[in-house]
Order: sequence, then C-alpha cells, then structure tokens
Amino acid sequence: MKTDTIAGIATAMSDSGIGIIRVSGDEAVSSINNIFINKKNRKCLSSYASHTIHYGFIVDEEDNIIDEVMVSVMKAPHSYTTEDTVEINCHGGIFIINKIMSVILNMGVRAAQAGEFTKRAFLNGRIDLSEAEAVMDMINSKNEFALKASMKQLKGSLSDIIIELRKEIIYEIAFIESALDDPEHISLDGYTEKLSAKTEEILAKLKKMSESADNGKILKEGINTVIVGKPNVGKSSLLNILVGEDKAIVTEIAGTTRDILEETINLDGITLNIMDTAGIRNTEDVVEKIGVEKVKKAIEDADLIIYMIDSSIPFDENDSEIIKAVLNKKTIVILNKSDLPSCVNEDDFKKVMSNLITDDILSKDKEKFFQNFVKIIKTSTKENSGIDDLTESLKDMFFKGQLSYNDEIFITNIRHKELIDEAYKSMTNVRKSLENNMPEDFYSIDLMSAYAALGKIIGEEVEEDLINEIFSKFCMGK
Repeated sequence: MKTDTIAGIATAMSDSGIGIIRVSGDEAVSSINNIFINKKNRKCLSSYASHTIHYGFIVDEEDNIIDEVMVSVMKAPHSYTTEDTVEINCHGGIFIINKIMSVILNMGVRAAQAGEFTKRAFLNGRIDLSEAEAVMDMINSKNEFALKASMKQLKGSLSDIIIELRKEIIYEIAFIESALDDPEHISLDGYTEKLSAKTEEILAKLKKMSESADNGKILKEGINTVIVGKPNVGKSSLLNILVGEDKAIVTEIAGTTRDILEETINLDGITLNIMDTAGIRNTEDVVEKIGVEKVKKAIEDADLIIYMIDSSIPFDENDSEIIKAVLNKKTIVILNKSDLPSCVNEDDFKKVMSNLITDDILSKDKEKFFQNFVKIIKTSTKENSGIDDLTESLKDMFFKGQLSYNDEIFITNIRHKELIDEAYKSMTNVRKSLENNMPEDFYSIDLMSAYAALGKIIGEEVEEDLINEIFSKFCMGK
C-alpha cells in the first residue's frame, strides 16, 4: 500500500549538540536524496544500502549548504515504521533544525502529526496497540520501575498474556458453536464442568492483573503525598531533606508556610508527588485560613498522608481535628523532634486516635486498623534521622514490604484496567450462566464479550477514533 511521506523533528526543540529529523514513507529516500550531498558533492543517497549511516551536507533548493550532517538509511520493511526511513542527525540549534525541516517539506513531504510514526508501526503490524502505548510510557517514565514496566510491555509481556487468554476463550466459543451446529458428532455431555474449570482459571488471571493496577499506577505515576500537621512541627524541614535542597522556608515563626509547595522526589525507587502544606490550626488570620482550606482539599485527593507531630509538646484540640481529617487515608505518623525530651509517644497517639475512631469508620479491630493504615515512626529533621524508616514504611503500606523489578506484570494503563475489568465481568456472567444451568448459547455471548474486550487492549477490536485519540497524546516526532 502506497503511503504519503512524513517528516518530524524527533528531538526536543531546544539548543543542543544534536538534533534528529525523521522521515518515513515511500518517497523518504528519494526526497532526502535531493537535498543531501556527500563529501564528493554527489547526490547518491538512493544507492546506499539499508541500515547504513553516511557523512555529508544538507543543501537547499539552490544547493547552498545548510549544515554538516550524518544521515541514516533504513529501508522497508526493516525500520520502526516498516517503511523506508531516513534520519538526519544535524546540529541541534533550533534555527538549523527548522531550516532543514523547511527544506524537507518543500520536497513535497508532509509534516507528521503527533505520534504518527508509532501509529504507522501499529497500523503496519510491527507492534500492537499495547506495545505502542508502552513507547509513550517509556518516554514519560519517572523512575526505574516505570521504565522497566514499559520496556516489558514493549517487548510483549502483556500482549503475550492477552493473546493466550483470547486463544483459550475462542477455543471454547468455537467448541460450543460447533457442538450446537453438529450435535450428532460433537457432544456437550460433561462440558459444563470443563468450561466451569476453565472459567475459574481465566477469572483468576484477570483478577490478578486487575489488582496489580493500583500498585502499577502508583509506581508509574507516583504516590500523591501530603505532609500535614500543626504549624512549626517540621513539615518544611522534612520536605527540604527529601528534596535535598532548601525549597521551603524554615523559621521558628509558626505559620511561615501559607500556601502549598509541590515537589516530585524519588525515594529509593518510589516516586512521591509531595506537597508541603500550611500548618493546620484554629486561626483568625484570613490568609492562613485560606491555606488551611487548601490543605483539607489536598487531603481528600491524596494517596498518602504524612502527619507530622512535634513530640516535644503535648497534644491539643488542633491534633484532634487533623486526626479526624486523615482517618480514612493511608497515613504515616512522624513523631518529630526526637532529639528533644518527649511529651508524646506512640501509645499516646494511638490512645487519642482510638477515641476518635467511630464504629462507622472502623470495620475491623483497632489494632488491625493501625497495622493496615497507620505507621508510626520517630524522626529528627534537625539531626536528619529516621528518614530510612519512612522509606520502609512506604514499602510496607503500598508494596507489602517489597519493591522489586521481577517478572510480575503490572497493569499501568487505565484503559487496559477498564478493559480487563470488562472482560472479568463477562466471564463472571459465564460463571452465573453455568451455575443456573442456562443453555450453551448464553455462554457464547459472554465469552465473545470477554474476547472482544481483551482484543481492544492489543488493538484487534478497536475503533479508529480511539486509535486517533491514543496517538494524539504522543510527542511530535515519535
């Protein structure tokens, strides 16, 4: 199939040592051949073998030299898009890159849309849709886990599981349809027991993938974390320690932080999208009141609360208000200023919190509540101690004590999660039909729904509008 030829700038638009312009399509080689000369002043790019790189110059329509370059030639089908592809490695000045791009477009080449190179790789069958999405996830990786998870998905780890599940489902559909069409030769006797076992097996696999999505999303995008506490308990000092520089103003004056400060940090492989907030207390200061209201909204949206307490002073009514605000959130309690004589210890905090926990909040025993949702550690931001305990508490709360990059598949894409849940719902309907001894054609309907939902993950059964939407979120040149 003949396609138009596209060009895009594949590197960031900022002054740098190297810039790359990618050209793909049936006329990629011939178009660049018109504007590339080698050191002998010859236009001979079309004669070069695939997967070779060549030194020369880019010239304009009047053969004026624009830049000294290296040009890579990759011929179909052995390229990223499976089309003829040329990549121009030029100097990275913005003016130079735009000048070369302008000359290329004057050759009749069209400017690529966002994500169009990867979209062509998908449409030409080189990668499936989940692998295409992994490309963008790799570009947006914030930590080691996100990079490794995206690389696994790009190599087909998720696709392999989805393809195998679809094979198992379509086999059952084909068997049912064949038996219904030819009951004389294909018997359904005892089949419900066999299908029931297969249904439970598939449901278990889908459930495991769906449950991995919470940790997958957190590891990929980071834990939305809010530091709360009364004024002057050490919140800003903790932020500065975690960030590694003085981002927040620290003074002995209570109420110094009036607004929310946001930073993204990497703590032993865990990304925290962390917010330092205004101290929560009853106040008549109008500006401080606004800051406190912002804190309450931030608490609602948080994945994790770090509640800091000055352990050198007794509890007061402000602590009770803060505890009430964070009761339904995963919370790490930091008893700060452990370098000073203590007025508050872990038992004191548990006692205050226990008195505030009502029956509608607490569905399990109180000790279980503390184990699952509240970690209590001691720190001294003045002496920079206790931070390792914070890291271990994060792993305990979110990853059952371990953060590893093994072969486990994590679902990190919300679209994939929704489709897996859709397939799970359909397979649950199969289970119900089996339990109610429904006719066999009922099984086929829900099996086909599960098959279709899983197919959308890898792009087997997906609408053009969705494909366009997915690739529109890619960066230019990719």
